[in-house]
Amino acid sequence: MPPSMALRMNHALPAEHRERLLRVGREAAFPQGSRLFEEGGHADRFWIIRSGTAALDMHVPGRRPPVVETLGIGDLLGWSWLYEPFVWQLGAGAVTPLQAYEFDAVAVRLMCLDDPEFGRAVEHWVGRVLAHRLNAARARLVDLYGIYETKDER
Repeated sequence: MPPSMALRMNHALPAEHRERLLRVGREAAFPQGSRLFEEGGHADRFWIIRSGTAALDMHVPGRRPPVVETLGIGDLLGWSWLYEPFVWQLGAGAVTPLQAYEFDAVAVRLMCLDDPEFGRAVEHWVGRVLAHRLNAARARLVDLYGIYETKDER
C-alpha cells in the first residue's frame, strides 16, 4: 500500500473510531476555484474529501503560492485544527468541484479528550498526516527554489 493510502481515514483509523468520527461530520461542497482556508487563518474545522481534488499551497514572499500537495478521495484536508495555536500552516483551494465531510474542530477535540483511546487514534493519524505533509512541502520547495551547485568553468 502506498504511504499516502495508509494515511487515508479508512486505513488509518479502526472502524469504530472512523464510524464515531463520521457521525459528527456534515456534508459540504465547494465549487472549483474556491478557497477552503488561508495560511495564518483560524483552524476551526477539517474535512475528509469524498470527491474531487484540493491543492495545499504555501505562502512564499514575492512569489505565487506553490502547490505543495494535491489531495483526493479519502484524504484528510487540514491538520492545524488539532494543534495549538490552531492556525492554518498551509492554504487550500478546490482544484475541481469538491465534496467532503466537514468536522467541527472543537467538537472533535472534545471527543478526543472524552475518550482517550479515540483521542490517541485520531492524534496518531493526524500526526502521521502532518509528518507526510511537512515532508511533501519541504521536497516541493527544494524542487522549486533549491540552490543547485554548478561547476565553475575557468
